[in-house]
Amino acid sequence: MSLLARPLRAAVCTVLVLSGCVTAGPAAAGEPSCGTGRVLRYVVTFDRGTPEAAARAQVDGACGATTVYYPQIAVAVATSGDPGFAGRIGLDRAFSAQAERLAAQRATEARPQPARAALPATDPAKVPTADLSGQQWDMRMINADRAQGVSAGSRDVVVGVLDSGIDADHPDLRGALDSDDSAGCLTGAPDRSPTAWAPTTSVHGTHVAGIIAAADDGRGVTGVAPGVRVASVKVIDDRGYADPEAAVCGLMWAAARHMRVTNSSFFVNPWTLSCIRGDDRGVVHEALARAVEYSTSAGTLNVAAATNEAVDLTPAARSGSPGAGSGCEALPAALRDVVAVSAVGADGVKAGYSSYGLGVIDVTAPGGETGECVLSTVPGGYAPLCGTSMAAPHVAGVLALLASTHPEAGPRRLRRALEAQAMPMPCPADYDLTGDGIQDAYCAGYEGFNGFYGHGMVDALAAVAPRGGPDPAR
Repeated sequence: MSLLARPLRAAVCTVLVLSGCVTAGPAAAGEPSCGTGRVLRYVVTFDRGTPEAAARAQVDGACGATTVYYPQIAVAVATSGDPGFAGRIGLDRAFSAQAERLAAQRATEARPQPARAALPATDPAKVPTADLSGQQWDMRMINADRAQGVSAGSRDVVVGVLDSGIDADHPDLRGALDSDDSAGCLTGAPDRSPTAWAPTTSVHGTHVAGIIAAADDGRGVTGVAPGVRVASVKVIDDRGYADPEAAVCGLMWAAARHMRVTNSSFFVNPWTLSCIRGDDRGVVHEALARAVEYSTSAGTLNVAAATNEAVDLTPAARSGSPGAGSGCEALPAALRDVVAVSAVGADGVKAGYSSYGLGVIDVTAPGGETGECVLSTVPGGYAPLCGTSMAAPHVAGVLALLASTHPEAGPRRLRRALEAQAMPMPCPADYDLTGDGIQDAYCAGYEGFNGFYGHGMVDALAAVAPRGGPDPAR
C-alpha cells in the first residue's frame, strides 16, 4: 500500500494543507473543470473491496489527490482545493473536519482558535527526583500499587497512546517509549519521523502515557503497568483537534504494528461537543467504525474516554449502519468494540463532568475532581490533571497487565477478563452533587452493570493475581 500522496494535475501548484492555493489548468475533454480555493483534507469512504487504483481514480476524477488509502477498510484520506470536491465524490461518502470548522467560523464570525504555546524541551537533569507515589490515590483505588508487587507487565506488550505525543526525554518514560512503533498521524497517513510524533504544544499525551507505564524507580510517579511499553501515535494537533482521518490512521497503524492495546483519550472533532448526529456525520461514523472493527479483528483492543460533557451517551451502531439519529453518539467511545471508560473522583463517585450511558460505559476508573486530580508525567516534570482522559489510561494499563499475563489472549478474551474482574459499583442512591435538591444525572441499571460505572471499577491486582487465592502482594 503506497503512503505517498499522488500529485495533482501538472497545473496545480504545490500546497500545504489549509495554507495553499490551487490553480486549475484547462480541463481535458470529459474531465471536470476543477475549482480553486483553500486546500482541505477529507476522509472518504468507498464500497468495501474497492481496489486502491479505483479509489484513487475516483478521487482524482473529483479534483482531489489521495494522501493514503486503507484497502482493508476501503477508506481514503484525500486533499482538494475544489469547493465542489465532496459533492462530486458524494456528500454521503466524503467529509472534511477542516471545512466544517471554516463554515462554523464564517457563520458565527468567530476567529480561528489560536495555536498553543510550544512546549520547552525537557532537561532530564532538572526533572524532580522526589518520590511522589504517596500522592497517587488513583493507583491505590484500582490496587495498582499491590499489583506491582506481583507483576509490572511484559515488555512484549505495547500500548498505543493515540494522543498529542509523548515526551521521549522524560526520565519516567524513556525506558518505556517504543520509538519504532511511534508515528504521527495528523495528515491521515503514518509518519515515523520523531518530529511527527513528538509533543509540540500539549502535555496531554505525556500525562496519559505516565498513567499507563511510568517507571517504578522510586522517583516521581509509577504507572499501572511500568514494565510494558508505550508507542506515541500522534492524532491530536497543535490546536487540540483530533480529526477523523487522524483517528483512522492511528487505529490502522496500531493494528499494523500489532499493538495489544490502544488508548484514545479524545473524541473526534470538529464539533464543540462529543455528540454527532446523522447527516454528513455518517461518514465519520462509518470510517471510525470500520477502523475500530478492523483493528479489533487484527488483535488490538481499543480503550476510549467517555468525554467530559456530562451527557447521557447513545450506543453507536456497527459499520454499515447509519449513526445515531438522536441522542449523543461519542466517537470512538460509543462504538461497540471499544472499551468506554467513565471517571470517578477520589470519593469513588462518578465525577460530575464524566459522560455516562447504559450500554456505552464498560468500566470506570479514577479521573479525579477539582482539587484532587490525577498526578502523572508532563514534559519537564509532573502535574495533576482531571478528566475521563485520565480514567481511560488506567484501564489501558490494566489491560496491558492482562495481556502480559495472558500473551495468547485476543481482544475479546481480554475484554471479558477485564469486565469479569471489575469491582461492581451500584448506582448512587442520591446524585445531587450541587445540593440543590435536583439530581445531576440519572443512573440506569443495577450493581453489576449500569450507566455510570458499567461493570465496575477496574482491578489491577486481579489482572495479575486471580481472586480467591492468597494475595501474593502481601
